[in-house]
Amino acid sequence: MNGQGGQETMAVTGRFAPSPSGRIHLGNILCCLLAWLSARQKGGRVILRIEDLDIARCPRRYGEQMCRDIQWLGLDWDEGPVIGGPSGPYEQSRRTALYQAALRRLEAQGLVYPCFCTRAELHAASAPHREDGQVVYPGTCRGLTAEQAAERARRTGRAPALRLQVPEEEITFTDGHMGEYREWLPADCGDFLLRRSDGIFAYQLAVVVDDAAMGVTEVVRGADLLASTPRQLLLYRLLGLEAPAFYHFPLLLGSDGQRLSKRNADAGLDTLGERYTAPEILGKLAYLAGFNPSAEPRSGESLLEDFAWERVPRADIRIPEGLF
Repeated sequence: MNGQGGQETMAVTGRFAPSPSGRIHLGNILCCLLAWLSARQKGGRVILRIEDLDIARCPRRYGEQMCRDIQWLGLDWDEGPVIGGPSGPYEQSRRTALYQAALRRLEAQGLVYPCFCTRAELHAASAPHREDGQVVYPGTCRGLTAEQAAERARRTGRAPALRLQVPEEEITFTDGHMGEYREWLPADCGDFLLRRSDGIFAYQLAVVVDDAAMGVTEVVRGADLLASTPRQLLLYRLLGLEAPAFYHFPLLLGSDGQRLSKRNADAGLDTLGERYTAPEILGKLAYLAGFNPSAEPRSGESLLEDFAWERVPRADIRIPEGLF
């Protein structure tokens, strides 16, 4: 399959879709800023969606705090929590009926099968691994008969996860920032999860269903999700949905060269907000991303005149010591 990952149109709808497992950090803020600038510069709309599929890890108070954090940064949205809109609800934990309907459509095509393998078993086995360390599922449970699946369930005492059987196919698309990307699905991706054994729907299915249902035409996200795109393009096609355009940006690294996460307390907005104003944070991030000439404070609105994808680097961005 060859494709552009969706076509840019006059009516652009972007989105920011954080997972509220902790306070927002610099990497999240950069994603929000780039998604906001990319859509707003084209005269487009912005949707905020809270990706709280795993509600045990994403309590509602974190999602509410993220909304307040984004408002404090001065980056508004046209649909989403707080203000509502025609595509709600805007929390994934409240959208499971949509994911279940999509799963039934895939099951009707004979593409879904139960999997009893645990994550620990896959990591302990000699299953192939991608360069990023993720396991490529070797197809252990593919081809189980109904009787064999029932016996596995009885013997293991657990419900199965559900996987999508991928075709022997290469998917190629052109990312709006990173350029051409391709994967041979069986070797680079493998049969991937649609629903976990605990009943929680997988990110790959949920994000496709939600972006299509909300009319998203442009997805801006970190390069760590670049490898997810071929899986999602496959799901768009199988579900008969139109794919958006994709723009992946480089990851933000700490001064030690390690990827930022919610575990980096000094990169969280709870700490940064005590030391810097919102324009100071946005100005420094825009400077790192190549479209602010200096680290001077800037509002999101003022950055619209300088933002261009051509100015954003493709290699990971290390935060210099002392900038924050």
